[in-house]
Amino acid sequence: MRPFLEALGHPARRAMCPLYVAGLIGPSERKSVQPMAERLGLSSHDALHHFITAGVWDAAPLEVALAREADRLVGGRDAFLIVDDTALPKKGERSAGVAPQYASALGKNANCQVLVSLTLARREVPLPFVLRLFLPEEWTGDAERLERAGVPETWRAPRTKPEIALDEIDRAMAAEVRFGCVLADAGYGISAVFRAGLSARGLRWAVGIPRILKVYPVDVALQAPPAGGRRKLGEPDKLSHPAEKALADAVWQRVVWRRGTKGRLSARFAAARIR
Repeated sequence: MRPFLEALGHPARRAMCPLYVAGLIGPSERKSVQPMAERLGLSSHDALHHFITAGVWDAAPLEVALAREADRLVGGRDAFLIVDDTALPKKGERSAGVAPQYASALGKNANCQVLVSLTLARREVPLPFVLRLFLPEEWTGDAERLERAGVPETWRAPRTKPEIALDEIDRAMAAEVRFGCVLADAGYGISAVFRAGLSARGLRWAVGIPRILKVYPVDVALQAPPAGGRRKLGEPDKLSHPAEKALADAVWQRVVWRRGTKGRLSARFAAARIR
C-alpha cells in the first residue's frame, strides 16, 4: 500500500487507511464502520469514522497513484482501456446519485447508484482503476438534495456518462497511463460525441453500436448545398441504412479470444467498412 499511503499525506490518514482496507476485505458481510472497528480490535470506532466521513482531503493524488500503479502492472502499447459502467443496488433515496435506473449488474431497471468505470487490461489481466459516480437528472435538478447529500459544488453540473468517461480518459492520459486502444460497449458507442471525442484525442478505438444505428457506405461523399438555396450544409450522396444491413452479405467466421471458466470463449464475427 506504500504508493497510496504516500499520496494520502496526513499521518492520521496513513494510519487509518490500512485498517479501513483490512475491514473491507475481511470475512464479515457487515462493512459499516462500527462492526469493522470491533473486528479490528479498536477501542473506539471514532477515528475510523472520521477517516471516512469527516476528514476533508484531496483525492486527486490518490487517484493518480492508483492510475500509475495500474500502468506499472499492465500498461503498455498492447494494453486496452475499457470504458464501462457498473451499478450498486440501493434501497434508500439519500445516497448520492441513487435513483431508479438501469442496473447492469442486475440486467434491469432498479433503485441503484451508477458509476462510470475505466479498466486497464493486457492479455487476460484486467485492472479497474476508475469509478466515477453518475448523477441522474433528478439529482442535478434538485439543489437541496445535492446539498443534503454533501455533493461537492464542482460535481453538481449535469454530465452524461460518455462525458464523464471522456473526462476520466483525460485524467488517465495526464497520469501517463499507457494503452493502445479504447474499447466500449454500445451504451457509450451510440454517442457520436463520445466517438468524436476519442478521435479528437488521437486515440484508436473500437466501440459497440446498436444494430439499428444508421451507417453509410465507406465511399459516401458530401454534396455541396445548391447555390442560392436555403440549405447551408452538404448532404451525403448515398442513403444510410441500419448497421445490421451492412453485414447482411458479409462472410462470417468463428473467433476464439481466450479461455473462460467454462471453456473457450468464441463467437462469429464479420467485418465491413462503414462511415
